Amino acid sequence: MTTSFTRELWTSIDAIYAAILRHPFVTGLTDGALPRESFRFYAVQDALYLREFARTLAIAAARAPEDDWIIMFNEHSATALRVERALHESFFGEWGLTPKDVATTPPAPTNLAYCSYLLSVAHTAAFHETVAALLPCYWIYWEVGKALERTGSKDPLYARWIGTYASEDFGGVVRAVLDVTDRVAATLGDAEREKMRRHFITTSRYEWMFWDMGWRRESWPV
Repeated sequence: MTTSFTRELWTSIDAIYAAILRHPFVTGLTDGALPRESFRFYAVQDALYLREFARTLAIAAARAPEDDWIIMFNEHSATALRVERALHESFFGEWGLTPKDVATTPPAPTNLAYCSYLLSVAHTAAFHETVAALLPCYWIYWEVGKALERTGSKDPLYARWIGTYASEDFGGVVRAVLDVTDRVAATLGDAEREKMRRHFITTSRYEWMFWDMGWRRESWPV
């Protein structure tokens, strides 16, 4: 029985994913121990991240070799700015933050590094490498959402966040990207697959760092 390439990718980040589930930011979403100030910091930074994630998706769409993939990644780019932004803005309204307040917030160091990495891969590497770099943001959020939903949250605000990423609608989006990843990997040799694996592992590490950034409310040291 053969193992899909995406399953091999997931196995390669077992330790990273375990560390994500142990992180106090993530556990705090269910037990209510996450300080609201840390979640607010994270949400603002995530809104800034999504803008650059959407740009990366648009570049992936432009370089995709199949029409259906062009359509899909363009739709995902729009969704990143519309649907998920709507989730954030529902929080921002409760906190008295305007869109201008969010847009003028400087990106934290980890956020800037992660976005810069994604855009660099999209501009300089092949389509399959870009897909691999984008995949953790889809897949890890879905897995985390499902894991946290099984536990449940004591905080209605955090429960709303969890529900977004645990939803079947989001799961369908993730499964579509997994399918593209497996299909494109099937056409490649070992060297190209290894490049995909390296990008996947790198951005999975950035996912852990992003939650850690939120927990610490990271700022520039100088």
